[in-house]
Amino acid sequence: MIFPEENLLERLRRERPLVHCITNYVTAGDVANYLLAAGASPVMAEEPKEVEEVVSAAQALVLNLGTLHEGKVSAMELAGRRAASLGKPIVLDPVGAGGASFRTEAAKRLIEGLPCTVIRGNASEILALAQGTHSVRGVDAGEQDEISGANLEACVKAAANLARVSKAVIVMTGKTDLVTDGRRTCRVRNGHPMMKRITGTGCMLDALTAAFLGLSSREGRPGDPFERAVYAAAVHGLCGELAWARTAEENGGAGAFRMRLFDAVSMVTDRQVLEGARLEDGFRDTES
Repeated sequence: MIFPEENLLERLRRERPLVHCITNYVTAGDVANYLLAAGASPVMAEEPKEVEEVVSAAQALVLNLGTLHEGKVSAMELAGRRAASLGKPIVLDPVGAGGASFRTEAAKRLIEGLPCTVIRGNASEILALAQGTHSVRGVDAGEQDEISGANLEACVKAAANLARVSKAVIVMTGKTDLVTDGRRTCRVRNGHPMMKRITGTGCMLDALTAAFLGLSSREGRPGDPFERAVYAAAVHGLCGELAWARTAEENGGAGAFRMRLFDAVSMVTDRQVLEGARLEDGFRDTES
């Protein structure tokens, strides 16, 4: 598969975009280290008195609803409005949407109030926002919500509708990742089941996506959020595959895999992504 934009990893490591992450305390350290390993720079600030100043210096913003409270929602709104006023990309992770009313309403509030560039969640979360469905699991996609041949069209339709309503690129992650902007759709089949055995891999993808979105324009043309979201999903999934290959060689388990995942994102190249990305639908127009 030839990506419309080339050498994004090389550019990321050269430009070192600063990504402001308002994320959850469970995964904040891993998110910061994953960004550093990839070649970007993280800043983790959530105090309402400083988020506007911090995001002004960053190239992209991540809003992750993982460990949520009202003060954090307020900080997200402040940071998001400042990012929007400066034309900076915003990645929203509606963690647990559909699993509890407070976070579901907070996600809707942010989507309605901010021009999110990408909304990234598991199938349960995206379906909850698109269709108003409820999942007691929320944070972790239930088996019934995995993207499969049986429900593929329903997932594509729901994600595309949410994309059109929110004007954001939707990234629905699972065994297969689905990326859509409401007009174009791409399925990314990279990844490994072990990625679900450690916490934070979704949060890491949020940050990596934001880093790619924060790269400078090229030849006077702004980057395409859909294309860059697909690239981020392919890179992240491929790193999971590379990490598992090394882990299996060493007869390791979840702890070894986590370490190898950081190794993989620090060493993976654009050539490996071009050769290893498994995409379906490519970048063709799928609007009906």
